[in-house]
Amino acid sequence: MKFVGAHVSISGGVENAPLNARAIGANAFAMFTKNQRQWKSPPLAERSIAAFRKNCLELGFSPSQILPHDGYLINLGNPDAEKRKQSLEAFTDEMKRCMLLGLDRLNFHPGSHLGQIGEKECLALIAECINAALAETEKVTAVIENTAGQGSNLGYTFQQIASIMEGVKDKSRVGVCLDTCHTFAAGYDIKSEEGYGKTLEEFEKVIGFGFLKGVHLNDSKSTLGKHLDRHNSLGKGELGLEVFRRIMKDPRFDGIPLVLETVDETLWADEIALLRSFEK
Repeated sequence: MKFVGAHVSISGGVENAPLNARAIGANAFAMFTKNQRQWKSPPLAERSIAAFRKNCLELGFSPSQILPHDGYLINLGNPDAEKRKQSLEAFTDEMKRCMLLGLDRLNFHPGSHLGQIGEKECLALIAECINAALAETEKVTAVIENTAGQGSNLGYTFQQIASIMEGVKDKSRVGVCLDTCHTFAAGYDIKSEEGYGKTLEEFEKVIGFGFLKGVHLNDSKSTLGKHLDRHNSLGKGELGLEVFRRIMKDPRFDGIPLVLETVDETLWADEIALLRSFEK
């Protein structure tokens, strides 16, 4: 079964996320657990935690249908030790927020070397931070999102993600989220039928579908291999619609949240309906 939704707002409290998801016809959703552009936010209120859990239960959203995303400021590969510590503390706090909300995964961008250290060292720092966060939490999986490779961002090849995962001690609590826009921009030709097959074959070989915990469904303003992180609405970018049709018919993507982060949220309900029509 396909779980399809979008990254919805938590305006007014996290408890509104499942309500906002249901309003657009979703049976999955992504969300932030706090203000994504601030290092620290007030603790989650008990009433919000209870209301979130109640709304999820009543609307039929299980943890496997929800893909929370961490804040944009976090860089677990930061070469500066103090700044990396700040990122780790924020990341660990977000893992703990997921625990309070009864969520079982946290999606994050792995990190950036900022042109100051080598890729190998940066990847090792990211794995070190994941280990530290997992040691302070339980039952929440750290889900590494592949990137477009813009600037000094790492995690744009399956090999880089596998390198991070190799350094994580508890393999039962690490996973991957594939972003279609990022995958294409990073140089994986998922647009063509042949390229789609080869890309997923490589993913299985290097990482394994057993570690796939979510997908971001985005068309791309970037052309193949240009490393630009620019999302677009479905069918309005360089990818077109066929790759999304393939994903919706591909059983390897069953049972995980498939989440829109497309640029026009007024189209989300229509895009969800379109994706569901591809299953038929």
